[in-house]
Amino acid sequence: MDSFDRQILLELQRDSSQPISEIAERVNLSLSACHRRIKLLEDAAVIDGYMARLDKRSLGLEVDVFVEISLTSQSQETLDFFEKAVMTYDEILECHLTTGNADYIMRVTASDVRDYDRIHRNCLAKLPHVASMRSIFALRAIKPWKGYPVFGNYQKAP
Repeated sequence: MDSFDRQILLELQRDSSQPISEIAERVNLSLSACHRRIKLLEDAAVIDGYMARLDKRSLGLEVDVFVEISLTSQSQETLDFFEKAVMTYDEILECHLTTGNADYIMRVTASDVRDYDRIHRNCLAKLPHVASMRSIFALRAIKPWKGYPVFGNYQKAP
């Protein structure tokens, strides 16, 4: 991956709906070269797909909650069973196996505290092998996620 590929990736993360001709112009490549590079990045699974970034407030979602989960056991069977159950709930936006005090950290979004109570009762409380759960409400996002840094291997930002 060279600097052109990294610039293309940054442009696609910024706005994947922009025409390839605009990306090509911004990164100083011909249309055909830019298109070829995007196709190669897709084939190499560097580009994992395309999606729209939705405004959560427009969808009525006002509350972000991070949930720390500790399990009763760290056996492979327990982890597998828990992870399979997590995948069945659309309310769980992200789930990460972690080190530290909690086994997992999840991100959940809700319209308000009452809606989070519903998610807690109907989703989180039904997850198997949970020993403890701690909910952390985000007050506001200081730096919301906008994409990955694309600086290449072991390179620092310019």
